[in-house]
Amino acid sequence: MLLRLALFVILAFFVARALWRLLDGIVEGASRGSRGSQVPQRGVQMVRDPVCGTFVVADRAVTLAEGRGRVYFCSDACRDKYRARTA
Repeated sequence: MLLRLALFVILAFFVARALWRLLDGIVEGASRGSRGSQVPQRGVQMVRDPVCGTFVVADRAVTLAEGRGRVYFCSDACRDKYRARTA
């Protein structure tokens, strides 16, 4: 009988914890959406990374000055690959 009670308490703990994490995730996701998420708004200029082809918002991209213009990258790794390829 005591073993059943202990198992029930442990099971109840894990179920409560799972529900808490689920609700916490829902609340966090809802609050991110209202404050502005990482998804750009419509009409924002996006540029294409010449290495991997990923589209990124120009304001958030890693850039490299080349000649008179700028080349945009999604990450430092892609920028470094581009530098190595063109050097």
